[in-house]
Amino acid sequence: MKKTLKRAWIAWLCVPVLFSCATYNNKMSGYYNSIGQADYYRAKSLLEQNSLLQQDRNRLLYYMEKGKVYHLLGSYDSSNLYLNLADSFIEQKRKTLGDAVVGNLLNPMMQTYLGEDFERFLLHYYKALNYLYKGDVTEAVVEARRITLSTQAQQDKFKPNADRYTEDAFALIVQGLIYEAAGDINNAFISYRNATDLFLSAKGPNYYGVRMPEQLKNDLLRTASQMGFSDMVDVYQRKLNRNYQPAQIGEGGELIVFFERGMVPEKTEQNFVLMQQGNGNGVFLFNSQYGSFNVPVDFSAARISPNHSRLNEFRTIRVAVPSYTPRTYPFAEAAVTVNGQKFTAELVEDLNTLAPEILKERILKEVGSALTRQITKKLTEAGASAVAREISKGSSKEKDDRKKERNAETAALTAGLLVNLFNTATEKADTRNWQSLPATIQYVRVPLQKGNNQLSLQLGRSVKNITIQAKGDLQFYNWSVSH
Repeated sequence: MKKTLKRAWIAWLCVPVLFSCATYNNKMSGYYNSIGQADYYRAKSLLEQNSLLQQDRNRLLYYMEKGKVYHLLGSYDSSNLYLNLADSFIEQKRKTLGDAVVGNLLNPMMQTYLGEDFERFLLHYYKALNYLYKGDVTEAVVEARRITLSTQAQQDKFKPNADRYTEDAFALIVQGLIYEAAGDINNAFISYRNATDLFLSAKGPNYYGVRMPEQLKNDLLRTASQMGFSDMVDVYQRKLNRNYQPAQIGEGGELIVFFERGMVPEKTEQNFVLMQQGNGNGVFLFNSQYGSFNVPVDFSAARISPNHSRLNEFRTIRVAVPSYTPRTYPFAEAAVTVNGQKFTAELVEDLNTLAPEILKERILKEVGSALTRQITKKLTEAGASAVAREISKGSSKEKDDRKKERNAETAALTAGLLVNLFNTATEKADTRNWQSLPATIQYVRVPLQKGNNQLSLQLGRSVKNITIQAKGDLQFYNWSVSH
């Protein structure tokens, strides 16, 4: 028994060494580095070789990343093949009882990944661009309508007027642009109005890090005027404190350019110690940069009674919760020069701000789940010790009661340590995310002359020259820059 106990202690001490590097981002680092270096063929190869993403619980991530890398390669049919698979996966897959069990007994990394809320909106953005680049405006409009469905699904998750992320302003702007491209000015106006109202309802000057773009104001007033909604023009001129001046659109139409910069914040893990409040009432204090608040044990999820006597033993508990580490990028102006004119882009989506803010909004749920998981694990350790003690007593041939009791205690301690080893090794926060999404997106609308137009795109020191054949309609172009 003493040898067994010694081996258990040695194994327990090795846990940090054995498991400290086994994280999602570590196993995906080669792929992300290739994306950052714009080596998309190598990124695709590494993605296909990654065994972690072949597991069903990570299937959505594989679809999203594969769809994104094909988009970057300009293979728009292949991109939408995988992005549609991702969309269907989200629609059809739901967390099962098995997910709940492994989440409580192991960690949420073992559950089926169903995506962050903002990732679902970005799916529609990339799918719509793929369809537009193929000249399939009808399917792009389907994606515009699906943005409405995704918005309704997001709103249904929370109570009315909840101070939560229930709509995405960027997605609504994209929706309006798609409707415009299809000639549906009425629905374009509705989308722009919804996006404008979202910015106006924000508590501060920004909506998740983004100030209302001037282009959005122009598009709202222009489409309202085109539809003959003079009352709406008057209302929003007052709300936006500006006078609408109709602008002449050239014969060549216009180009919408999206500048995608960097990569979305990395999801990491943070550990916190929770202290139980009162006399074993199952309420723990969580104190962090998110603030201080009480976290009750979810007794139903832990499958224990609120009056469970062993809760009194847990005065402090360590929990692992996810955290975002935003990437810092120096300021760089994004602009398009065409036909002797320069047009500066505006920020329209800031995932560097949005992702951490959404996590902050649900941090109580994350901590509560981690607490329930740790309580379940602690009770499992106690149960394993009790069983080992009884088995040792029942099978012992010792005649000396004191030796029999010592052996039983050693068996109980050994069993508890071994279970503790397993529990410690498996205690992780869910650090999975669609990492190849951009940190920020800027956009600009530029007029074109009929025929060939030579455009110079600039983002900081990066420059790209493109040629656009203008035919009088609304066209789109997105440029991804890693730095």
